[in-house]
Amino acid sequence: MWAIICTGIITYLCLTDSGNIPAVSFPSIDKIVHFCFHFGFTISWIVFFKKELKGKTTDDFKAYLISFIFSVFFGITIEILQGVFTKTRAADVADILGNAIGATAAVFTAIAFKKQIDKI
Repeated sequence: MWAIICTGIITYLCLTDSGNIPAVSFPSIDKIVHFCFHFGFTISWIVFFKKELKGKTTDDFKAYLISFIFSVFFGITIEILQGVFTKTRAADVADILGNAIGATAAVFTAIAFKKQIDKI
């Protein structure tokens, strides 16, 4: 359930009018936010898929792979939607890179903390 809520929040924040979001003057803050969004997004989907695939022989690998691919494609989709449907945002390839780096870091973090994640 948390993964779905997380996805909804990220979708809303990425597609809402950027004039409604407080401006922060910090170098590369946008890329850091994309990294953090997709780190959390990917971790939440890993937990979801690990529960759904529990007992299958390749459940961990599938959970990591599906979550990573989902995160990357979700990020690309959001960037396309920003470019097509919003007036205050633009699609940015560097954001996609930040998303992918966040998703990659999440997978390696989930592997490193496998025992703790399995308890969730």
